[in-house]
Amino acid sequence: MKTERSQQLFSEAQQVIPGGVNSPVRAFRSVGGQPRFIARAKGSRLYDVDGNSYIDYVLSWGPMILGHAPATVIKAIQQAAANGTSYGAPTELEIQLAMMIREALPSMEQVRLVSSGTEAVMSAIRLARAYTKRDGILKFEGCYHGHSDYLLAKAGSGLTTLGIPDCPGVPEDFTKHTLTAPYNNVQALEQLIKRHDRQLACVIVEPIAGNMGVVPPSPEFLQALRKLTDAHGMLLIFDEVISGFRVQYGGAQTLYGITPDLTILGKIIGGGLPVGAYGGAKDIMKMIAPSGPVYQAGTLSGNPLAVTAGIETLKRLKKPGIYEQLEQRSAALADGLGNAAKQAGVPLTQTRVGSMMGAFFTPGPVVDWGSAKKSDTKVYAKFFHQMLDAGFYFAPSQFEAAFMSLAHTPRDIESTIKAAHNAFKSF
Repeated sequence: MKTERSQQLFSEAQQVIPGGVNSPVRAFRSVGGQPRFIARAKGSRLYDVDGNSYIDYVLSWGPMILGHAPATVIKAIQQAAANGTSYGAPTELEIQLAMMIREALPSMEQVRLVSSGTEAVMSAIRLARAYTKRDGILKFEGCYHGHSDYLLAKAGSGLTTLGIPDCPGVPEDFTKHTLTAPYNNVQALEQLIKRHDRQLACVIVEPIAGNMGVVPPSPEFLQALRKLTDAHGMLLIFDEVISGFRVQYGGAQTLYGITPDLTILGKIIGGGLPVGAYGGAKDIMKMIAPSGPVYQAGTLSGNPLAVTAGIETLKRLKKPGIYEQLEQRSAALADGLGNAAKQAGVPLTQTRVGSMMGAFFTPGPVVDWGSAKKSDTKVYAKFFHQMLDAGFYFAPSQFEAAFMSLAHTPRDIESTIKAAHNAFKSF
């Protein structure tokens, strides 16, 4: 497989972009080698600048649930762009997307659109602090909620991948208001909340962890979160940037029947364009300016191109049978990879919720960050490169999710499983 052009571009990029990339995990640091520079994408495939083709299971880290460049979405974006790319003023499209979100997630009675998940989380926590008149927040080890200062303590995603436990440049005065607890550990959760109940404004959680690999919640964990936050006057925030519209049309909260006070969305609701959203009950959201005193603003909030792409994506996802199709294809891929590893005697623990999939190179089980980090990252790196060279693009990190799209065909899945058999045989 030729990679000369990607290598040249990576060398050039490092001269003008820190590390040569605009998001750290893309640099391949945890798996070795150099990133492939992508020229275009269509359906289930990526095409790099050297002319190589890959069946893609990263899907821009989750948003491309319909596959790359779906015709209806692209057509709608083109039509919207012809009318202008940004107005800095209200549009009817914003109302339409907000109403679609509210219909799918009734807990989000009102919705504020922003430009990224990080921005949405930052704004929701500011709102929670104002609403409760408390400063403290509680998060979970290995969960990632964006790169705002007070949420980088024991965070997942790129910090986990690069082995950065905490981030320089974040003042202790900011993080002293942030408590961390192990994911899925009800006893530790109870102790922390009872000890700090008068200080904590909110508990924020990925209801399905997707930034230390995929770690599903235990049923009692989410139930305990809801019960304890209610009992102690705290807000419960679900960060559904990844899981929202990915595991079910109404997200993880619909799948598990747990209603949070505030919800964070991103990725899929923008159809692959930059977007974020936060929302909740009217009595909480009315505190946001201009209705209330909690200020938050953004030049590109509610951008017409992103909103249009989100509307068209949700229209497709709402059709009958869509999530059943994703479930069947995801199960087929997961079962095939698991069988391939078992036949080769390679220790592999698999996790999956719908079309979010995890594969940890450890005997398992994996229930939190402590157990996830026992994975053999060197074995994952070997698997990653063998699959990449065979034309299959998985995340360049043990601690990220794999995703399925509606564009992946049974033939794509069969060829992936066959390549995995060949990869595992060499271990």
